[in-house]
Amino acid sequence: MVLLREAVGQTLRAARTSQGRTLRDVARDARVSLGYLSEVERGQKEASSELLNAICTALGLSLSG
Repeated sequence: MVLLREAVGQTLRAARTSQGRTLRDVARDARVSLGYLSEVERGQKEASSELLNAICTALGLSLSG
């Protein structure tokens, strides 16, 4: 069974890599630390709704689907 935080992380990483962007680029644009973003992508940390919104905005994604 895949945890929600793992599924979210996989989706964020797929979006980032499909855009050809680095962790550093997205972390800077989302105003989160590179290490934290990496942990979110690997499913090790569960981002708050505010941070998830910032990451999605940096990637040009919508939380509403």
